[in-house]
Amino acid sequence: IKMKRFCQVIELRKAYEEEYLKYVAVVCVHTAKSPRITRSELTGALGIKKAHIEDYSISFLPVPVYPSTDPEIAGLLIASFKYSGNDLEGDMKELAADPETKRWWKLTDPMQKSLVKGATGSADGEWWLNIREVFRLD
Repeated sequence: IKMKRFCQVIELRKAYEEEYLKYVAVVCVHTAKSPRITRSELTGALGIKKAHIEDYSISFLPVPVYPSTDPEIAGLLIASFKYSGNDLEGDMKELAADPETKRWWKLTDPMQKSLVKGATGSADGEWWLNIREVFRLD
């Protein structure tokens, strides 16, 4: 199976910085329980394994290193993953239809500001901006 790599970015709103980073670090890494979303809900919400997504990570580049001119932005979230399926569009539609995924998006979308022109939310189409890989050494 040929893997396809993806890298995506989205801005994180300053008002939600602490809360978002806590959920990602605490809930996703399972180091403690979150009062708003349980570990089992998270597994369903992300559903990434079922969608053939592997080696998924999110990094955070804070302002001022990330040069945002918007005072409401805390920094840039950078996601990278590998896709090993053969029907990306179908897998993403299935993931988007999952009730737990919808719940996760309802929680996290307000915390983020999309860089995709005209984007209105994860459920409505592209939310994270796909960026081009310019170099990789395997």
